[in-house]
Amino acid sequence: MVCLEPKTVSMYRTALASISLYFLMVACRQQSSDQALPYYNAPDFTPIFLTGSDRVEKTITHTIGGFDLNNQDGQAFSEKDVKGRIQVVNFFFTGCGSICPGMMSKLKKLNSEYAKDRNMVFLSFSVTPWRDSVSRLKEYANTNKIIAPNWHLLTGPKAEIYTLARRSYFAEEALGFTKDSTDFLHTEHVLLVDKTGRIRGIYNGTLDLDMEQLAKDITLLKQEDTD
Repeated sequence: MVCLEPKTVSMYRTALASISLYFLMVACRQQSSDQALPYYNAPDFTPIFLTGSDRVEKTITHTIGGFDLNNQDGQAFSEKDVKGRIQVVNFFFTGCGSICPGMMSKLKKLNSEYAKDRNMVFLSFSVTPWRDSVSRLKEYANTNKIIAPNWHLLTGPKAEIYTLARRSYFAEEALGFTKDSTDFLHTEHVLLVDKTGRIRGIYNGTLDLDMEQLAKDITLLKQEDTD
């Protein structure tokens, strides 16, 4: 008979609990992938499940606001350019050496499946627009081989980007609502927005599991148009 010290037993139980929680999360994700995607109407990201366009219109009042920025090709880019298209959105900066490289690499892999899909658009907003000029974004795009016609690296006034990120995309969840435009914005979140401008998903862009779920959710969102 093997006897374990109380400390060892405690560590063993903690490890088992962590493993069980992990597999429970995976199971929940897999189960949700077979269901309709929720809507998110507030920065606390409480999921709201609805069917029927009338109910959605009455209940989900939050949509992405307007903006007027420039992409890496120096072209004016606004909310008019994403109207009626599924959006995959993240926030980055060209000088980032921590979370951005991995996140952009995962987005690049995902975008390769939809690069020619005119019904989808990938938006990467710079959070250091005072440094990330159009020419710098273009250099970054060329260096990282971001050449898809539906992927736009965006720059413009800092206040506009920060307000859009925090108040429209809920990029920092509820935390963003306690900050103003002077607080630096840096988040690993990737947002999924439907054709009506409503938020349908939030993901950690540095995690393979989350990005795999994003891919599945895009498929579900595209199926809504055919149902």
